[in-house]
Parts: sequence; structure tokens; C-alpha cells
Amino acid sequence: MSAKKHVVILGGGVGGLEAATQLSHNSKVRITLIDQNAVHIWKPVLHELASGTIGQKGNLFAFNELAKRFGFSFIQSTLDTIDSTTKTLNLENGQVLDYDLLIVALGACANDFGTPGAKENCLFLNTLADANVIHDRFRSLIERAQLTNKPVNLSIVGGGATGVQLAAELCQAIDSTPGLGPSARKRLLKPTLIEAQPRLLPPFPEQVSAEAQAELEKLGFDVITNGMVSEVGCGYIALKDGRRIESDFPIWAAGVKACAATSLLKNLELSRSGQIMVTDTLQTTKDPSIYAIGDCARMEVNPTAPTAQAARQEGRYVGRVAIPRQLAGKQPVPFVYNDRGAVVALGRYNAWGMWPSKKGFGGHGLGAQLARFIHEGLFRQHQMGISGIFRTICAALGERFRPNNPDLNGKETPIENKSK
Repeated sequence: MSAKKHVVILGGGVGGLEAATQLSHNSKVRITLIDQNAVHIWKPVLHELASGTIGQKGNLFAFNELAKRFGFSFIQSTLDTIDSTTKTLNLENGQVLDYDLLIVALGACANDFGTPGAKENCLFLNTLADANVIHDRFRSLIERAQLTNKPVNLSIVGGGATGVQLAAELCQAIDSTPGLGPSARKRLLKPTLIEAQPRLLPPFPEQVSAEAQAELEKLGFDVITNGMVSEVGCGYIALKDGRRIESDFPIWAAGVKACAATSLLKNLELSRSGQIMVTDTLQTTKDPSIYAIGDCARMEVNPTAPTAQAARQEGRYVGRVAIPRQLAGKQPVPFVYNDRGAVVALGRYNAWGMWPSKKGFGGHGLGAQLARFIHEGLFRQHQMGISGIFRTICAALGERFRPNNPDLNGKETPIENKSK
């Protein structure tokens, strides 16, 4: 019997973990997954973790437990160097690994577009650590505002899904806190949302953009569109049109770019934004033994958007279709992305969806409830696939029926909000 082929996966996000779980059913391979974090997280809920409107209990998944469940090996480290000629990886922790096939699923990081002062003065939301920092800072500033009666000048740069959802969740965190509520929010928070495009949520229909802006304005946000940020300073955000916005809590949510680690893959073809160029089978253009999926990869023709659903479909394709065919000596069939639409939920206030036909729905009544149901359902579907139906039901019920959200007054924290 021939030895099993070693498949190494760099990155345990949605795409990387999906590839690992699919390959776990293949008796011809052994799998090693490498990630710098100890836990897996569904990134579309980061804004809820950052605000504290959901807790981390039941919503984080330890890679060591997943490795036992699905039969792969896990190494907590990052890539240092790679030699594609000898098919060898050197990790930051000193380990050296040989591979037969490599899947690069390193994801993306925030893109500040080189804006002066953004990196030094803004908070970003790309990792669990980022979410913890935002949560702690927000809680501290709200406590200070209660003592001084001076509102927190919250500024969110970026009117895409991450920016508008985070904006609503931060409001909901105050509204749900015992002893505070909407009236206190209006006194404690002076929020601004800045978007460089003419409207919020550019991929969605114009009606959804308009309704989402109206909802945020109802929550007290000063929504600025066509607002190009020229500088982020200590305590302010400057726009190119000369406006200067006071800000003691700036958050940058205005775009993503490929993870910097892709630059270590020197023998591969990279796009201008640092993404790894791949063929229609998600194999890299320079090396068919290396696959790239998710936000760090780009196809020249019909590129997919940097979304969780795209990463998940790519991970499933690589693990279930492409690699099994390659190991059988067959040419992988091309990957076909199945657009299932999109949803955006502004906390418990409102929600919208967009069908694959690009037609929008939601904003009121049953449509909003449907969009909110789909929004949570996508996460629960992913959760069920990696932790089982029982744990998923327990986690969902725990979120639904817990007494209240983490108390911003600091007097009570019903659900632990930090990873250990």
C-alpha cells in the first residue's frame, strides 16, 4: 500500500478548515493544518464579538479539539520560509515540514490604503484579538462618558457590511445594557460613519443602501458619503474636502487586502494587491501542487468576492473535488462559484438581503426577519458542520435566552467575553 500523501493547509479560517474537514474523509491523505491562533472563528460574527452582543462561549472552536474530531494534525505557528523545489516549509516555531500538496488559505487583513496616521491611530477588526481590543476600549469609554457626561466620539471608516453592522451592534450593546438603553445611548455616544463611495453597502441595491443609511441616522449616526479620509490624527479624522471630525474612538473598516504572508511565497504569481493568482481549478499559476483559496487568492477571469461563502465553497471544492482528482491522476474540473446572495443585519434593528439576481429584500416585516434568520443561519450551518448539532443548538439557545448582554457599566458580566 502506497504511503499517504501529505497535505498541508496554511490558515484555519473558513476556507482552510472546510478543506481540512472535507479531506478528512479521504484515506489517501494525511493532513496538517497550521494557524497562528489556537481557535477557529467564523469571521462574519467578529463585529458582534467586538460589541459584546454575543459571547465567545460556544462561538469559538479550539483547533486541537477539531483536529481530534476530524483526524488532522494541528500546529499553532506561522510560515517563515518555503522552498517549493523541495516542497519544504519552515515555520516560525522552528519546525520543518515536507508536503506533497499545499493549500494556502491565509485570508486577508485590513487595507488602510496608505492613509497617513490610520495604522497608528485606528483600531481594526480582522482577528479575535482585534475584537477584544475594540470591546475593551468601547466599554472603558462608555464608563468614562457616564462619569464625565462627555459623549464618546465614535468614528467608523467604511460603509460596507463590516462597518454598518459594527455600527449597529455597538448601539445595541448600549441599548441592551441594564440601566442604560436608547436614551442613555443618545447622551453617551456621538457616532459618525464615513464612506468614500456615494452610498453605503455598494454591492447591494440602492434602496437597501438608502434604508440602511436611514436606520443608522435614526440611531444617531452622522453618515458621511463621498468622504475620502486624508489623515487620521490623535483625536481627529481629516477628510479631503477639508472637514475635520473629532474622534476619540476611530475604527477602520474600509476594505481588505491579501495577508502579508503571501509575500513569502516568492515563486508564485501575485496580483498588485498581493493576492496569489490561481487558475480555474484554484491551483496557482506557477505550481500545480499549491492551491490558494479564499481572500488571499484571485482568479483573473470571474474573480470571487472576499466573502465567507466564497471561501467555504472553494475549501469544499479543493477538499472534495480537486485534490481527490489530482491524486487519482486526473485533471481537476474547474471551480464554479454558486452565488447565493448576501445578507446584512443591523443588530436587532433591521436587516436586508440580496438574492443572487441582485434583487434586494427586507427592511421591514417578514422580509427583515427572513434576512436576519439567514444571517444567523449561515453561521449556525457552519457551526453545525464542525461541532455537531447538539453543541450548535446549545450555543444558539444560550445566546437567545441568556439574561442580558455584557453590562457596559462594569457591574456584571453574565457571559465571559475574552478567550483564555
